[in-house]
Amino acid sequence: MKAIKAIKAMTIAAAIGVNGATAYAADMTIGVPGWPSGAATAYIIKTVMEDNLGLEVAMQSGTNAVIFEAMDRGSIDVHPQVWLPNQNNLYQKYVKERGTVLQNDHGVVAKQGICVTKETSEKYNIKSIYDLTDPDKSVVFDTNGNGLGEMWIGEPGAASTVVERVRAKSYGYNQTMELVSTDTPINWAALEVAVKAHKPYAFFCYTPHYVFSLYDLVFLEEPEHNKDTWKTLQPTDDPDWMAKSNADSAWPEARLYVDYSKSLQERHPEAGMVLKNFKINAKIVSDLSYAMVVDKKDPETLAREWVDEHSDLVESWLGL
Repeated sequence: MKAIKAIKAMTIAAAIGVNGATAYAADMTIGVPGWPSGAATAYIIKTVMEDNLGLEVAMQSGTNAVIFEAMDRGSIDVHPQVWLPNQNNLYQKYVKERGTVLQNDHGVVAKQGICVTKETSEKYNIKSIYDLTDPDKSVVFDTNGNGLGEMWIGEPGAASTVVERVRAKSYGYNQTMELVSTDTPINWAALEVAVKAHKPYAFFCYTPHYVFSLYDLVFLEEPEHNKDTWKTLQPTDDPDWMAKSNADSAWPEARLYVDYSKSLQERHPEAGMVLKNFKINAKIVSDLSYAMVVDKKDPETLAREWVDEHSDLVESWLGL
């Protein structure tokens, strides 16, 4: 390892001109999405690549669309946490059609839906998604006195937020509930206030996530996913996306994947092998988000600690 890093250091030094400016470019660039577990996973991959392969790794923040477009061009090499089916339009374009992006096979199983606190569910007998269509029940979520309940459906611009709007229309609770879309930290702050005040609160939720370690939450019951009636378009797919979409059943089973550029596989096949072998579970994802949000750990520090504590798992990615 020291020999590899020494060679890297010599290479960097050779790239420095007489004026002191460096022409050195990183061996690979990892995209950093805007949610905690995604950022933590990005820095874990960075740490593994630097420690074990001696690669110089740059980090670049970006949205899902920006990271995929950059992987297509080869200017970003890794998206550490792709949610499917949420980013299915990006997956279809870059993985299936263009073939410029590769996807790891070891997806982490996830669940998505609408949650309320267990206290709310039991006190007001709100257990099913259809209870939100009942004005006598939905009104318990009304905080501004207009007779309509409020529920958080996700961040502005997120693919899942668009799907939640379709689901509200398909089930019919868009007539009884105001659909609120704000940044995620605002939602978690509102949930904390509601829990402490013993007030009802409804919101789009998903596992794995640290919030289930903080509060006693329940998913509202829904009909099993029906692939025959489920059709969700994004605004970028069709200007008439809402009218042409339907989602009157539960989300399909979701999975979280690592995607990476084909150009990285060609430039550094050893890095491609690590990403192909990369495998974690739902508890790890939840623990990473908890460490960042609740324990307020820096993602790079967290990654260093995590890699040191999970050497056996890391070695399996390396094929050792």
